[in-house]
Amino acid sequence: MTRVGSAPDQELQLLRMDRHHNGVTQNEEEEPSCGNTCCQGLIIFFSWILMFLTFPFSLCAAIKIIQEYERAVIFRMGRLAPGGAKGPGLFFILPCTDEIRVIDQRTISFDVPPQEVLSKDSVTVTVDAVVYFRVFDPVMSVINVENYQGSTRLLAATTLRNILGTKTLAEMLAHRDEVSSELQRLLDSGTDPWGVKVERVEIKDVRLPLQLQRAMAAEAEASREARAKVIAAEGEQNASRALKEAADIIAQSPSALQLRYLQTLNTISAEKNSTIIFPLPIDMLKGFGSK
Repeated sequence: MTRVGSAPDQELQLLRMDRHHNGVTQNEEEEPSCGNTCCQGLIIFFSWILMFLTFPFSLCAAIKIIQEYERAVIFRMGRLAPGGAKGPGLFFILPCTDEIRVIDQRTISFDVPPQEVLSKDSVTVTVDAVVYFRVFDPVMSVINVENYQGSTRLLAATTLRNILGTKTLAEMLAHRDEVSSELQRLLDSGTDPWGVKVERVEIKDVRLPLQLQRAMAAEAEASREARAKVIAAEGEQNASRALKEAADIIAQSPSALQLRYLQTLNTISAEKNSTIIFPLPIDMLKGFGSK
């Protein structure tokens, strides 16, 4: 009775059949042949002999010292040496067969060149930013990419243009933190296969065209003038209401008006003026007008 295999088993069988059809197996891709292994062993053996024959002068090339913030990736006969990255401290290499690449794991910062971006609302702006990154896997930064610093710089410039092209001018100016966080997330995911961790991205400046700056300044000035006129009108309205209430209170008592006259005369005389104005009651003028 035939048993039907599960989906993962079927996929594994198909993968093995495909590798058998191509004539290449996993062991053949990763492991060197017997002849290459023997040849490498002989070269390494003669390298040790040469090192002992030239001792102690060979120690100058065999001893390496790596700082606390550095790691060394060693290639022996073109293949990655077992054990991964070395350091910090002192270690030995074979001068004839080993090649060493030293990777700095400190945080590196660089300025993204100013990028001219067409925003979502069809406004051309010039934006520049600063990026902070570090290497968290020295082996990946050497094997998976030729120049991790240059690649990170180019990726930062292209990602900056792509992200800001989907934002409006108001979003660029008002939501810089959100745009910076999105840039950091995309750059970190893009540089992760290279062994690079993007820690922070900050937008330094958003420069607008000169004509757009003048138009925005004129718009802001007109808005301020409109608000000033509205505030002045509201002040006059409130003042007229207060004057009306004061006039109603004074009209209820005629003596209050006389006291107000005397208070005004006292204020004028305190300023040492040569001219004194005597107020004439309106009721007297009404009497002359009736005659």
